Formats: sequence, structure tokens, C-alpha cells
Amino acid sequence: MSILAAIRPDSVNLPLFLHVLGAMLLVGALATVASAILAGWGRDERAVGLTRFALRAIPYGVLPAYVLMRIGAQWTEAEQDYPEDFEPAWLGIGYITADAGALLVLISIVLAVIGLRKLRAGGGLGLGRAVGIISLLLLVAYVVAVWAMTAKPA
Repeated sequence: MSILAAIRPDSVNLPLFLHVLGAMLLVGALATVASAILAGWGRDERAVGLTRFALRAIPYGVLPAYVLMRIGAQWTEAEQDYPEDFEPAWLGIGYITADAGALLVLISIVLAVIGLRKLRAGGGLGLGRAVGIISLLLLVAYVVAVWAMTAKPA
């Protein structure tokens, strides 16, 4: 399979680059959100600022990175022109994590918007923690997807 990757058509290079760029930005944004929430887990004065930063990073960082990753993935698959019966495990893992991830990203956005409103009123740390936990789950799933895309298991 690695030989096929080495001789892919040139038309795949741009969409594959956008897919990989989006995936790297997505993992980085999720790591930023999770680490900010974990750093502010205590109930001190830093918790509110770190939670606000993390909740803002969801719509401004995670969502655009996810969209770029997903568009790049679909475009790459379309340019590859795989046969109808081509169903490798790595492609299935990618679709499963991307589709389930979309739902969790949307839930995180809703929680982030509500959490930001509650932070202004003096609450919202619990919603920030929920977003942090979702971000950690997504990170684990996307690390598995990165492994599947690079190792290409049968």
C-alpha cells in the first residue's frame, strides 16, 4: 500500500495537503482546549480566564479546522478515484471518527456558547469542564484516526 501512496496522481496533492493541515490544526486546537480546561480545573481566579479561552477556542479553532479536515478528506477521496469495492479499514476508521467527531464538535459548540454566557453571570465552569472532557475524548479518537491513516492496517 505504501507504494501506491508514493505514486499517487498529482491531482491528489492539494486536497491531501488540506486534509492533513486540517487534521493537524484540529488536533492542536483540541489539545489547546483540553489543556486550558485542565490547567484551570481548580477554583481559583485563573479558572475563569482559562475556561473562557478554551470555550472561545471551540468555535474559532476547532470548528474551522474540522471543516478543513473534512472537506480535504472528501476531496482527496474523490480525486483518488477508488473502485466501488475498495473498503480499507483505515478509511472506515477515518469516516467513523470524523462523523462521530462532528456530533461531538457540535455539542461542544452549543455547550461553549451557553458556558460563555454563564461565565459572564458568574457560573459556567461546569460546562467548560464538560467541553474539556469531550475534547479529551475527541483527541483520543483522532489519535487513533491518525494512526490508522499513517499505518494503514488491512
